[in-house]
Amino acid sequence: MPNQQDIRRIAAAFCPETEPVGIRELTSGNVNATYRLDYDPQDRGRSLVLQRINTEAFRNPEALMENIRLVTGHIRAALAAAFLPAADGSLLHREPDGGCWRCYRFVDGVTAYDRIESPAQFCEAGRGFGAFQTMLADFPADRLTETIPFFHDTPRRYGTFRAAVAEDAAGRASSLAADIAFFDSRAARMRGIVDRLASGELPLRVTHNDTKLSNILLDETTGAFVCVIDLDTVMPGSSLYDFGDSIRTGACTAAEDEPDAERVDFRADMFRAYAEGFVEGTAGALTDREIAMLPDGAYIITLEQAIRFLTDYLEGDVYYHTAYADHNLVRTRTQIRMLMGMERDEVIL
Repeated sequence: MPNQQDIRRIAAAFCPETEPVGIRELTSGNVNATYRLDYDPQDRGRSLVLQRINTEAFRNPEALMENIRLVTGHIRAALAAAFLPAADGSLLHREPDGGCWRCYRFVDGVTAYDRIESPAQFCEAGRGFGAFQTMLADFPADRLTETIPFFHDTPRRYGTFRAAVAEDAAGRASSLAADIAFFDSRAARMRGIVDRLASGELPLRVTHNDTKLSNILLDETTGAFVCVIDLDTVMPGSSLYDFGDSIRTGACTAAEDEPDAERVDFRADMFRAYAEGFVEGTAGALTDREIAMLPDGAYIITLEQAIRFLTDYLEGDVYYHTAYADHNLVRTRTQIRMLMGMERDEVIL
């Protein structure tokens, strides 16, 4: 974990002419380490976001940044100004220990929500992520590098899960019989998106692949969509991935790691609000088949994330940041409660 002196030294690689007067860690993310740097108001008064890329999760950070450069450049050249390049002109700064850092300009007057407060607000978030699809509808998705291979290959994730059950590296499988059975009984549903992408029934698109609510910024005053952030997982994929991950987080009655399962349920009204905004935001870019399969996207991506949480729990919590011993298990069971609510309300068709 870098200390304040380390952060100041690394910040100088991007902004050598001055030093930050304030440094604060931003802890909402689960993968990368993120810091807000505030500078003297007399010295341009700017704030920056300095981030260490988790190179265990993202093994090719150069390709990751090239994906982001291509996508933001296609949407609007001005978006490239969101990055502050290092002094050598690179978008990345590497430390002698192998640490890989990047720097963004901090956006004022906006808010990223961990939980949406109303259907209207969720509708606006859907409109924003839908607009992201529209802006990239004519970008050739196959130009992008798959920075995390098979990221949303749900059947493959299930295979990894079954291998983790068999290996039982952390000695936890014996207490998880009901959870394991839940996933085994739904294995056939996991092929719904990947098979249709392979056949061409669903088009290959540029997708964000991590459309949790904290990755969209809304204007603090008007509540309107401003921009999408955290493009690390921008890759080729299906629009259903992006739709599904938003529903997974935003149509839940509780936080992703709510320990009281009785407080967790699926909200059909939130699903409908987001779907309305998302389809409107895509402005006709989606095919009829994609629109018809939006409920499948919500179900399959929630199922996939549940599998990923339990896989990490079985492997000893090696991927996601955890705050306590059973954190990933709590996350898993929250997703399972969501899936049960979707099944009850017949979201999966």
